[in-house]
Amino acid sequence: MELEPALVAALRLFLVARASSFPVPRIDPRAPRFNQGVVGALSLVAFVLKVPLLLPVLALLLGAGAFLGPQANPLALLWKHAVVPALKLGPPARLKDAAPVRFAQGVGFAFLAAASLALLVFASPLVGWGLALLVAALALLAAVTDVCVGCEVYSLLARWTGRSAQA
Repeated sequence: MELEPALVAALRLFLVARASSFPVPRIDPRAPRFNQGVVGALSLVAFVLKVPLLLPVLALLLGAGAFLGPQANPLALLWKHAVVPALKLGPPARLKDAAPVRFAQGVGFAFLAAASLALLVFASPLVGWGLALLVAALALLAAVTDVCVGCEVYSLLARWTGRSAQA
């Protein structure tokens, strides 16, 4: 499948601008899995208990990580400063590039923001809960299996635009 040249150019510009404008830290790979587990579980809780106001809160948590970086992600900070010390976990065996994770969090943010709008503004429960459940399923998949679909999409886009990426 070939992407239109303008789309490829736009994606290349986005990925290169992000790579050159922001230092991309390497992160503990267990932190995103914790984040995904919390987001997935709370999205399911919101659906089961019919609490749509939880979705914009989750969207903001993902948005903080996506747009401000791991140092501003409340769930990553909870992992680093509460969970790791409480469980007396040692350092990770390897570190992971934060860029694919930030991209995935941005996608999750967009989907949960759209779900929130569908439920709270447009009174469209089928669309809203459908998007929220999609986020829950993908987040829980990543938390349990370490298969991050958003990270894989990032890597695929990076390859298509000629930029190397590691998910």
